[in-house]
Amino acid sequence: MVARLLLRAWTRGPAAGPGPLCRPLSVDSGSSEYLQRSIVPTMHYQDSLPRLPIPKLKDTIKRYLRAQKPLLDDGQFRKTEQFCKNFENGIGKELHEQLVAQDKQNKHTSYISGPWFDMYLSARDPIVLNFNPFMAFSPDPKSEYNDQLTRATNLTVSAVRFLKTLRAGLLEPEVFHLNPAKSDTDTFKRLIRFVPSSLSWYGAYLVNAYPLDMSQYFRLFNSTRLPRPIRDELFTNEKARHLLVLRKGHFYVFDVLDQDGNIVGASEIQAHLKYILSDSSPAPEFPLAYLTTENRDVWAELRQKLASGGNEETLRKVDSAVFCLCLDDFPIKDLVHLSHNMLHGDGTNRWFDKSFNLIVAKDGTAAVNFEHAWGDGVAVLRFFNEVFKDSTQAHAITPQSQPARTDSSVAVQKLNFKLNDALKTGISTAKEKFDATVKTLTIDIIRFQRGGKEFLKKQKLSPDSVVQLAFQMAFLRQYGQTVATYESCSTAAFKHGRTETIRPASIFTKRCSQAFVREPAKHSAGELQQMMTECSKYHGQLTKEAAMGQGFDRHLFALRYLAAAKGIVLPELYLDPAYGQINHNILSTSTLSSSAVNIGGFAPVVPDGFGVGYAVHDNWIGCNVSSYPGRNAREFLQCVEKALEDIFDAIEGKCIKT
Repeated sequence: MVARLLLRAWTRGPAAGPGPLCRPLSVDSGSSEYLQRSIVPTMHYQDSLPRLPIPKLKDTIKRYLRAQKPLLDDGQFRKTEQFCKNFENGIGKELHEQLVAQDKQNKHTSYISGPWFDMYLSARDPIVLNFNPFMAFSPDPKSEYNDQLTRATNLTVSAVRFLKTLRAGLLEPEVFHLNPAKSDTDTFKRLIRFVPSSLSWYGAYLVNAYPLDMSQYFRLFNSTRLPRPIRDELFTNEKARHLLVLRKGHFYVFDVLDQDGNIVGASEIQAHLKYILSDSSPAPEFPLAYLTTENRDVWAELRQKLASGGNEETLRKVDSAVFCLCLDDFPIKDLVHLSHNMLHGDGTNRWFDKSFNLIVAKDGTAAVNFEHAWGDGVAVLRFFNEVFKDSTQAHAITPQSQPARTDSSVAVQKLNFKLNDALKTGISTAKEKFDATVKTLTIDIIRFQRGGKEFLKKQKLSPDSVVQLAFQMAFLRQYGQTVATYESCSTAAFKHGRTETIRPASIFTKRCSQAFVREPAKHSAGELQQMMTECSKYHGQLTKEAAMGQGFDRHLFALRYLAAAKGIVLPELYLDPAYGQINHNILSTSTLSSSAVNIGGFAPVVPDGFGVGYAVHDNWIGCNVSSYPGRNAREFLQCVEKALEDIFDAIEGKCIKT
């Protein structure tokens, strides 16, 4: 029933489909300890959040076949249809019933939460490039505040203020407002805080507000993914008060919270960071951070050797640190250099296992690189937005501020690791592998300036659908085919929701792409506009279904996971080459929009794929694409740009140039 209520709310939203799950940034609390003082407790809605629905099996099969249609020829499609029919009427039906029964016994969580954690933590590939994405901050609008020491201090203080605000329950709950004039008001907040937590979600629903799951937020701080054989472990120690700082491959720690839990003075933090920046020690011969770029089983074995070799206590300081601040000793040349540096760097100055690394370059360019097992973009983007706002509007220090007169040589501890020959060899091997891999990664960027969200919405087109159509057109132009495409969608509207997949490649985008790319002369601008409208409507439908937990990917994944857990022979649907093909996501795409974000990106998820990060702004469209040898990011982006030009020409009634 709750899912139906939510679906009704989504369908009452804009014609072009629901907007991003976001909320207005909060108001400064006026206290140096907190970002804000919400009158509604942070976790007020958590207990009453609706549960993530398990779709009906027949709906999942129907959606799966619709997504397969543009990828298969008629013969392949008929085979896949038969596999689906057998699955739906046989073992799939049994597995679905077992999944529903299991879900009813675990009402505290979602059916996908456990399997999804397992998927991430059991993956043995290195997390750098394969899992960790990055988001780069926009520069501080006041240019003089972009000095490295000033910006690092301000970002650090704001991040710790976020931590304090979150743990005190004073951070405003994350809510998606469909009608902010009614729900994002002091009057509503004063009323809703008196509604019991077990009912509060329903109170918000009455004014078209949808609270989001915040169960991941506690892992933002004091958390690390620990390498273990077979399956990694998420470690959190909220009692630790120290910050981990990396510079030139060296590790430093100092307290950012005092014994009473208060934030250490900004001028003291500034003094300690200045002390670290003045350390003239040469880079270590064997930089330990390379180990976090290794295969997880290899790293697990090396970490065991590291711990048993007298480094256990030192490792614990790394693991339990509030977060990891990385100070780079060079400026950023351009957006491509920025992307490479924030996505992977040179391997010496990141601890990729930390929940997040806050990176600040010599010129003050800053970014977050985050580990993905513990949480998704919604939690990280909220942190990112709040920290950007606070660090640029309520500066803890100014460029003229003097560091505190304190003995940083006592307060700052430089961590030293004892390395035997096996560990040194392990580090050298990790470096060789890392260097060889990153050398093959290409990144390129475009900014399409002809228009963005405002123009497309006036045409009653979903901006997201237009960009996704451009990707389909670009791939068809470059490689002559339609391939498996993945777009991430948050299911944070549900308790312990994670993500669902939107499948942007459809029969509508395939038909429209072929018209634009292969036979533009055969179609009038009006016909092309009609096809784009069909694409937009269908994409809007897919987006709504995914956001409501009504996609097919997570359901099929959970059924497969359940079969494996029960020792059942893998059903033939999963052995069908078409299933393997649709999950080999050649176009892996993700979008986020925020004025705090300069650019974001990630590596391809398959060796012959593209990693496509994009954002549709009011008047322009940004796109950041990565590829390995065999694919060409630059050529693909040229084709994306051509596709966007053609789409805008068609909208304006112009002829399409071949």
